[in-house]
Amino acid sequence: MNTSMESVSEFVLHCVIDSSQRNYTIAALIFIYLMSICSNLLVFLVIVQNNQLQTPMFLLIATLAILDMLNSSNLIPRMVAILISDYLAVPYGPCILQIDVEAHILVVGTLVISLMAADRYVAVVYPLRYPSVITNQTVLVCILLTNVISVIFIIPLTVLLTELPFCQGNILSSCFCDYSAMVQKSCTEDPRYLSYLSGLTVLFVIGPLLLILSSYLRITLAALQISSVEERKKVFSTCLTHLLVVCTIYIPLILSYLLPGTGIILSTEAYNTLVIVGNTVPPTLNPIIYSFRNKEIKTSLYKFFMRKTAGGN
Repeated sequence: MNTSMESVSEFVLHCVIDSSQRNYTIAALIFIYLMSICSNLLVFLVIVQNNQLQTPMFLLIATLAILDMLNSSNLIPRMVAILISDYLAVPYGPCILQIDVEAHILVVGTLVISLMAADRYVAVVYPLRYPSVITNQTVLVCILLTNVISVIFIIPLTVLLTELPFCQGNILSSCFCDYSAMVQKSCTEDPRYLSYLSGLTVLFVIGPLLLILSSYLRITLAALQISSVEERKKVFSTCLTHLLVVCTIYIPLILSYLLPGTGIILSTEAYNTLVIVGNTVPPTLNPIIYSFRNKEIKTSLYKFFMRKTAGGN
């Protein structure tokens, strides 16, 4: 049992899952990982190789695909390793790094989704200004800024992690290195450790969600005033695609934060199941949603495979 921060050189992760479901969970995670990497990589390559798709919205979709691949690679291999061996010892540094990477993906991801909402807002509400306001250069600068903003806010989180004194052992009942689990395992009652996490949640989870919902409400009101039925359908179809992506990202995220906060006590196994689903399924669903609901991507995917087939012959 470790009694000080200096003696904590590693954390032992123990992902509590029903033993009868362990093999199914491992198989599902491997399948989800392969699907996530392959589908997101395919969407990214199709956008990069097709000049017609190199527009502001598709640049954001390509960015989201990269984030989804990073998210899956950051979490799933370690989850599988833990489930196979029951316990997994992770050195202190790599554990902190996993938390930082996950936080960075979350912050940039919510900001990218917000940029998507802003893109649709300007396109529908101010269509004449759209070509001059929303350009590829503007989007690329915004993507760069989201990464800079994320780094600025994650640095204090890293500092707080390195300050945590541990005196309750180093076994974390989680499926990956988790900030909240580490704080709970520490021997400090200083509120600043969880207060900063709460502040980040409000700023980069609740804040963007409110912005997204208000943007789509305004878009819906503007779309209802469009006289052309076809144009109205196109607007609603595009917005529905983006809202589905928002739901896949936010619903599991909010549930995992809100349920404990409302006094609903989940068992460790139930919480781990929610965390696994919430962090691994969305990266797989996002490219599927875009592929099935976006005409341009469906057409480009068809041409992409036709070229590969013709090249193979």
